[in-house]
Parts: sequence; structure tokens; C-alpha cells
Amino acid sequence: MSATLSTTIIEEITLNGNKTRLVNSKSIVGVNSIFTRIIALPPSQSTTLAMFQTSEHTADGALDLEDTKYIRITNTHATEQVTLSLQVAGGEGGTANMSASVLLDAGKSFMLGPVHDGISVGDADATVITALTDLESIVAVCGSTVVSLELFIATA
Repeated sequence: MSATLSTTIIEEITLNGNKTRLVNSKSIVGVNSIFTRIIALPPSQSTTLAMFQTSEHTADGALDLEDTKYIRITNTHATEQVTLSLQVAGGEGGTANMSASVLLDAGKSFMLGPVHDGISVGDADATVITALTDLESIVAVCGSTVVSLELFIATA
């Protein structure tokens, strides 16, 4: 029996006396399971948050990349940043051979949609890449302080 995941992002600011409030809601249908974790990252160590493969039985702890619909990672620390490394497979459901890293500030969230044919990286000429491939895993590393991350993944 599938469910519908509802997400809402609210942004509010008063700037120079002008109040702005933006609300974006999204419903994701066909969710059959969720994967949630709170992970305490050990200082200066790479920690795999999630792995995506062509089937859940392909690797221990793997999530089916074609079924993954939504990912949210929230840095719950008050002051410390975390680097998220998106490990990208150049081939269908393959081993990561490329990566892109993003900085996740304290108290902020990073969200992704589908990971199957949903990402690509390249460094030649900084052009837009439209031939997307698969996200193989997400790895996190923090500095010299333990940082907790909240992970939420919805799958079909």
C-alpha cells in the first residue's frame, strides 16, 4: 500500500520593512518505504550516509536507485559545517568514478529528487550536461567536532 509524502518549504524575511513569505509544497506519490537515520559523524572521517544500486540486494544496505524519490539531509549542529560528497557512477548502476562536493552549513538542509539518471559531473568547458547518470552514494565528512546529520529517504 503506497502513500503520498508531503513536503513544504517556507521562507520568510522582512527586509527594509517589506515582508516576504514564500511557500512551496510538493506531494510525492507512490511512496512505499522510508529510510531515516540520525548519524553522528566522527571527526575528520568519511562516513557513507546512503548507497544506491540497481537492486537492494546488490550491496549491503543499498537502496534501489530507480525507486528513490526523495532525499533530505539536515545538519543539526548549531555551528559546524559538513562536506557532502555525491559519488557519481559513470555507467548504469555502476561503481562511482566521479564526485561532486557541496558544503552543508549548520542548521541547513540539502535535498535531492530521483538518483537514477539524475546527476552528472564534468569539468571540461563548464557546459550544461544533459546526459545524466546515477548517484552511487552520498558520503559526509566534518571537521574536528562530532556533527549529527538527519537523513530521510523516501522510496517506491
